[in-house]
Amino acid sequence: MTSVLEPPKTLSSQIESAYSRIGLSGAHLGIIAMILLGAFFDAIEQNTVGIAGPLLKADWGIGATEIGLLNTATFTAVALGRLFAGFMMDRIGRRKLLGLNLLVFSAGSLLCALAPDYGVLVFARFLVGLGLGGEIATAVIMMSEFFSAKHRGTAVGLINVAAAGLGNMLAPLVGVLVFAVFTGQDQWRYLFGILIVPALLVVVYRRALPETPRYLASQGRFAEANTVINRLAQGKLTGKLSFEESYLDAGSLATGPAAPRVSWTAVFRGRYLRTTVSLGVAVTMSYAAQISMLTLIPVILTDRGFSITSALWYTLIMQSGSLLGAIVAAFIARNLPRKAVMSVAAVLGLAAALGFGFVATSIPLVLVFGALFNFSVIVLNTTIWLFAPEQYPTRIRGLGTSIILAIGSLSGGLFPLIAGAVLENQGVGAMFAVLATLFVLCGIAVQFPRETVGRPMVEEV
Repeated sequence: MTSVLEPPKTLSSQIESAYSRIGLSGAHLGIIAMILLGAFFDAIEQNTVGIAGPLLKADWGIGATEIGLLNTATFTAVALGRLFAGFMMDRIGRRKLLGLNLLVFSAGSLLCALAPDYGVLVFARFLVGLGLGGEIATAVIMMSEFFSAKHRGTAVGLINVAAAGLGNMLAPLVGVLVFAVFTGQDQWRYLFGILIVPALLVVVYRRALPETPRYLASQGRFAEANTVINRLAQGKLTGKLSFEESYLDAGSLATGPAAPRVSWTAVFRGRYLRTTVSLGVAVTMSYAAQISMLTLIPVILTDRGFSITSALWYTLIMQSGSLLGAIVAAFIARNLPRKAVMSVAAVLGLAAALGFGFVATSIPLVLVFGALFNFSVIVLNTTIWLFAPEQYPTRIRGLGTSIILAIGSLSGGLFPLIAGAVLENQGVGAMFAVLATLFVLCGIAVQFPRETVGRPMVEEV
């Protein structure tokens, strides 16, 4: 007698089963490319304040604290942009926000290039931050929702390969090229303005990007979700499908009363409270360390007598650690526990910060410890990016993840002010001692969320 297995009934298991059957297709590669292009240019934009800092310091007579305030404006707005994106993406969808985010970012970049004084530049950086915040938060959620448990960690990790890896590493090279082509007092204006063009091109390129099946199904739009899954299976993001297979049992899912909308406070209640608080603390520490390093390293090097070009080349070499860290974090995410990875990265970051602050007395040691610092902090950030969406169900996943990323952005905006003040008053050693403490606190905080490696994403609250 042959037994017939019952099809999976829950939304989570049906989607995970469909994704596992499909594996990776050409459509997945197209989605990855569309999302990573935006993340790459976002990362370059986040580096522009640090790159332009020495020139702004010379042209406008501002100090490290004022340069830190530019990043404070940017990353405070990034935090607000992420909160807004999290609130909206769980209501209107993930796809619609991406184009809007890049358009806001482009308008801010144009205003940066034309800013007549420091006050306008601060406002322009705030506008840039609004676009940046929504972009990355939405990208993380979309990548996590298009892939099975087997490939999800690597897919989300690739965002940081493009952003914190390639973007951060190549940003100083962009500065070198721009400053070589455009000379004169206003070199930094061209740096801000030139990034508008690729951002607008990405908006056009992303027109083929579909909404995620997980979001569509969570809204009861099962037929649309099934169509997108078929597009993934057939590797066709556009055009007519050859046929449509039924991946979702819409009849069983649609029975019963519609699920009520979940309040935003759900991320701070019950089993989600510990996750939100602990990952919020962890991301606060890791972002504070990363953005302080990005903002102040060119200033530290030029204060030691290096030219702006030499300082940017050395920064690029140190940023190779970011690329390596993002690649390592993305590809070990398939098998290694998230908490173990973050714990090891925190220990390495502690060693790198202390080494840079107290041992790096020569250029080779500066480069080695700087690269290790960047490697460690990017492993932490990449793993937090893929860890956070796995903690929440679809109806509050965007909001929960965005709150955590917004907390990190706010920390990244505020902490360079503290680090810049410590640098000016106490020196490099004291600043990196403070950054070392951040890694200790981060390593403790990541121990509290539940482990998620290899598990299906939750759909129901």
